Amino acid sequence: MKTRTLGDGLEVSSIGLGCMGLSFGLGPATDRNEAIRVIRTAAERGVTLFDTAEGYGPYVNEELVGEALEPVRDQVLIGTKFGFKIDGNHQIVGLDSRPQHVRDVVEASLKRLRTDRIDLLYQHRVDPTVPMEDVAGAVRDLIAEGKVKHFGLSEAGAANIRKAHAIQPVAAIQDHYSLWMREPEVAKFALCQELGIGLVAWGPLGQGFLTGKITKDMTFDDPNDLRKDFPRFTPEALEANFKVVDFLKSLGAEKGISPAQIALSWLLSRKPWVVPIPGGTAVTHLNDNLHAAEVELTTDDLEKIDVAFTTLDIKGAPLSEGLDAAIDR
Repeated sequence: MKTRTLGDGLEVSSIGLGCMGLSFGLGPATDRNEAIRVIRTAAERGVTLFDTAEGYGPYVNEELVGEALEPVRDQVLIGTKFGFKIDGNHQIVGLDSRPQHVRDVVEASLKRLRTDRIDLLYQHRVDPTVPMEDVAGAVRDLIAEGKVKHFGLSEAGAANIRKAHAIQPVAAIQDHYSLWMREPEVAKFALCQELGIGLVAWGPLGQGFLTGKITKDMTFDDPNDLRKDFPRFTPEALEANFKVVDFLKSLGAEKGISPAQIALSWLLSRKPWVVPIPGGTAVTHLNDNLHAAEVELTTDDLEKIDVAFTTLDIKGAPLSEGLDAAIDR
């Protein structure tokens, strides 16, 4: 697979794998053996960036990723995250980025991931009670010790990115970014360009909607499916938003590619330092998604997409109020 360079000289596959949905957040967990097969198949096909977090589960997704990647550990890069307070019942009950907590989380993550280093360590969400300089200093110390290789921030605002970068170079920011969630273009692109930071796009397929595989009668009432609380996934919003899928399917039919490949190749066209990390709970998803690295959208294609997505009236906020409130803007 082609590669891209994020900040701090970090070279990764042009498309990564977001591993969260294999364990958490999008309905029932994938059968463990099948989940391991998905992750290992991605590695065999050239994916080098695998994304997880202590908060996914919590803990279980890191354990899964660690087991799956142990045989090929030196051929891949693992990104994980700290920043939540997790109680004894494995419930996320707040934020915690105190330096000692960061160190404790890293030690625990290393064990779950079956490794001696974390290639890309993100702060999952900005903790307003801890100065960003202290957070960056804690990660800088872990980098000096060899336990972490690169520093990242997830959903951090420009001011905090600058503060962190002044203490320890930030290799990547991770933001919610897709055809129908384009806020990073306004809020982060100029800053990434200025500071030499890469952008890792989570949710690049609109939590599955941009693949065209979600039907109008699909419900998201599983207690483990975060989409049940997303305004964009109510029955009324889904009905209204199917014009997005209709457009992607029509363009895909013209070009002989899938809606998912359009969505991912569009992201790759935006900047050379943008790297999407679509999820995938089956090898068939990999077959579809990874081909996007070879798709070249023409100038005409890109113009059609821009016109469509500036004129389509997309209904509903992309995230729940709680998840949106945790974003640092």
